[in-house]
Amino acid sequence: MDPKNKVALVTGGGSGLGLALARALGLRGATVVLADRDLSAAQTAARALQELGISADHLSCDVASAQQVSEVVGEVMTRHGDIDILINNAGVALGGTSGDINLEDWRWIVDINLMGVVHGVEAVVPFMRKTGGYILNVASLAGMHANPDMGPYNATKFAVVGYSEGLQQELAGANIGVSVLCPAWIKTDIHRSALQKPSGNTELDQHRVEAMEDVISNGIDASDVAEWAIDCLQAERFYILTHPEFLPMLEKRHQRVLADYAAASSYFSTTDRA
Repeated sequence: MDPKNKVALVTGGGSGLGLALARALGLRGATVVLADRDLSAAQTAARALQELGISADHLSCDVASAQQVSEVVGEVMTRHGDIDILINNAGVALGGTSGDINLEDWRWIVDINLMGVVHGVEAVVPFMRKTGGYILNVASLAGMHANPDMGPYNATKFAVVGYSEGLQQELAGANIGVSVLCPAWIKTDIHRSALQKPSGNTELDQHRVEAMEDVISNGIDASDVAEWAIDCLQAERFYILTHPEFLPMLEKRHQRVLADYAAASSYFSTTDRA
């Protein structure tokens, strides 16, 4: 979809990747609405975009609340007349050792990373069915290749990838495009969001966040990821991937799936089973 003269709603748009995606859309002619739980950050970000000549608006929104997302969608429709592009970007990070992760923290990340995406889709699709549109869900490479000590994050991002795959097939006939963005390390502060978890923080939590600083600092700039993502959106590419150096990991996972499927095929093709 060509963003020119379109209205785009970006969740988590007040900073990081969300702001970079909004900037990339705005520079290509879209009106962008930044929805963020931090209203002050969204307002500051919108002003910065306006200084670049971008038509930008901002609203407060906690994507974990279906009601707030629905109200934001209604307000955008009232102010701007349509929502052509939805970018479900808002998300948080959470890791830890299985058996030691508070269930309240599990619910917290699921409500934001997965249900936040669901809330956005469910609120916007009824409008998009009338005129068409495009949905970009931000997942992660962790939604294609799991890493240890990242169970909650892995689970929510795998869910977003699977949900997006189904959506693409479901909505194709309604002229609604779908893409899923699966980046690895990006220079943002998402790793620090783990310190917002409901159960509070320990010295170990702080140490984990600090240990991620070097990894994040060597990541790709959010602006570069955003430009590539909007290129892919315009080309209607479904999987939007970054970090080609991680391709061997995905190939290894695929080989494991094929090997185990071969074992299953051998077993179930045997007619004489006890």
